[in-house]
Amino acid sequence: MPQQFLKWGLLSTAKSNRALILPLRASKRNRLVAVASRTAAQAEAYASEWNIPRAFGSYEAMLADPEIDVIYNPLPNHLHAEWTIKALQRGKHVLCEKPLALSVADVDAIISAAKNTGKVVAEAFMYRHHPQTLKVKEIADSGALGQLRLIRGAFTYTLTRTDNYRNDPKMGGGSIWDVGCYPISYARMIVAAEPKEVVGWQVTGLRGIDEAFYGQMRFPGDIYAQFDCSFISPFRAYIEIVGSDATLRVPVPFTPGKNEKLYLTRDGNTDTIRVRGQELYIGEVEDIADAVMLGNPPRVSLADSRANIATVVALLESARRNKNISLD
Repeated sequence: MPQQFLKWGLLSTAKSNRALILPLRASKRNRLVAVASRTAAQAEAYASEWNIPRAFGSYEAMLADPEIDVIYNPLPNHLHAEWTIKALQRGKHVLCEKPLALSVADVDAIISAAKNTGKVVAEAFMYRHHPQTLKVKEIADSGALGQLRLIRGAFTYTLTRTDNYRNDPKMGGGSIWDVGCYPISYARMIVAAEPKEVVGWQVTGLRGIDEAFYGQMRFPGDIYAQFDCSFISPFRAYIEIVGSDATLRVPVPFTPGKNEKLYLTRDGNTDTIRVRGQELYIGEVEDIADAVMLGNPPRVSLADSRANIATVVALLESARRNKNISLD
């Protein structure tokens, strides 16, 4: 009898779990059955709070449970690759928070583990699955904007918690890994190609992370992208796509909701395009079910994740060396 639903386990009691709990419970093909923490007391308290049937006092114990099909990995950035690979090796599929890893070598190790085990891994770029994103891509690909010229974007906010792992360089901290990866990913998706050259500048904090980052990417065909991200600026999030004939503004690109608007401007006249959306995180949950149960390729492929991480690494190298970096 075909498998009717996937049993999910949460790898830690991280705050980001909350985004997955409701979509998992709303899905007919997915079921949240377990949570693991570093101590049994923490796991049991969390399971009680969120009405999760099973609690494990270690990550290893949950990975050893043969009844768990899929692991959600929301650990700090420096632990993504390690625990994703461990989950794969224990026969689990994995939805891993972004960034999937902090180096191309670690992504390659994940790719190798996925091939060897035959299990699915996807990076949790939730915006990629949303109807608004699919509509933006459709408009860009349709030629309605003319020839693509420029993509501009930003994702900034003020990080006030000094003890947060995002401030720790040893844990994969920094604004580009946390939020800058979004406009980078968005630009690559729209262009459907990889940058040939990047240049970046960073504002470095006392602990050595990039508190703010300003980057540019040059794509084939004289298409350019510019972005900024920050922990020391007010909240800003937008994407603007500039073509030879028109521009498309996306005011809420990374966390779209159920009713969003896009603005298409041509010859000084702006048309509003309304998009009926969906719950933000349901798409990545159903995408895993499609991949595991139907054999469909995940929308965010491992090759896509590898290219995004290679771009981030090159931008950070550019900022450190104060020079343009070629990705050819």
